[in-house]
Amino acid sequence: MKTVKKFSKAFPACAVLSSVLILFGIAGFFIRGINFGIDFVPGLLEEVRIGPAAIEISYNGSANISVGTSSTALELVITGTSAENETKIFSYAQNPSIKDIAASLSEVDGLSVSVKGAENVSSYGIYLDSSSTSRLSADAPVLLYVSDASTNVSIDDVRSALASESVEVKELGDDSNRSFQIRAAISKNDISSDSLQAEIIGSLKEKFGESNVAIIKTDFVGSGFSSSNAIKSVILAVVTLLAIWIYCAIRFHWDFAAGAIIGLVHDCLIMFSFISWTQVEFSATSFAAVLTIFGYSINATIVILDRVRENISLIQTKKFNDILNASISETLSRSIITTVTTMFASVALLVFTSGSIKDFAIVLTVGLVSGCYSSMLIVPGFVSLMRRNWEPGEFAKHVRPHNNKNVLSFNSTQNV
Repeated sequence: MKTVKKFSKAFPACAVLSSVLILFGIAGFFIRGINFGIDFVPGLLEEVRIGPAAIEISYNGSANISVGTSSTALELVITGTSAENETKIFSYAQNPSIKDIAASLSEVDGLSVSVKGAENVSSYGIYLDSSSTSRLSADAPVLLYVSDASTNVSIDDVRSALASESVEVKELGDDSNRSFQIRAAISKNDISSDSLQAEIIGSLKEKFGESNVAIIKTDFVGSGFSSSNAIKSVILAVVTLLAIWIYCAIRFHWDFAAGAIIGLVHDCLIMFSFISWTQVEFSATSFAAVLTIFGYSINATIVILDRVRENISLIQTKKFNDILNASISETLSRSIITTVTTMFASVALLVFTSGSIKDFAIVLTVGLVSGCYSSMLIVPGFVSLMRRNWEPGEFAKHVRPHNNKNVLSFNSTQNV
């Protein structure tokens, strides 16, 4: 038999410790608040590409000409009373380089075309800056960019350029088609979403050059949508807890089920205490970490509670704490090993990643430690409190006939 540790002696102290930590977290919520990500607050979602412009086009004529790009060709749409309405298509297959497509564009009457970058760069993947007009004129030339030009800019370069802004940056695409997604929350001090966008683009242009930043796509998250996300997240968490409570109530006794839910709520509050004081950004990714901990924590809790249920009919004792101590001791190595091996992955993410994934790893690591602690000390402590007047005959209908091989006996002289 494994050595039985007296975990029950630590139940009151752990309850006080957890209460202090949770109260500390509640104070942090009112003092510092939660650093919500753009998923839960109004904000800006923008995709940009960075690299030198490839071609500059201007038009000096009476017609209206707009330029557009696709994955296979560049198009000129020509309209106006003094011109025939037509669409000219310049395929990348027939114009494989920047030099070739510039030469083809120059054949259009009134167009002035100049190559700004390397002439031999592939024309595939040409794109426009969506923030500027696509209509050609003499006063406002249109710049065309190519994907290959952005390969020398890394996500760390973009983050350093936006270090003064409260933003989240994510890398999209591969080396030949790289773009960066920038997410920024709109605080009460911001005048408008337009001013926030101007600040971000201004910081990027200051770092990489005035004509080297192209906006691909811009979306704004309104207050109604962000509030809806927050409400749905709360509902999802409550429904998850309710489903777990129903399962535990069916599988175990009501006090076991209540203890399991108290343990999950405890872990959730501990994680939010950490989030409030450290100001780790709470985004949809961080919320996923909270739900992940629900799964890990309830799994460890159920293992211990299942062992308690078995030991009720195997251990001869008048104290329910003896059953709890034996059950926790028997599952101790399993609880610790499971937590430590899972933390190998979370710590690796914490050390070697950045951005939202790092926030996920931080919250997950804190939750793993809290989940292991609550499964062994908080949940059993609540069950111990509920069964402080427990008597061996109380659950006689669940007790199997004992035999000398399987029955463990506790008495006043035995060291437990």
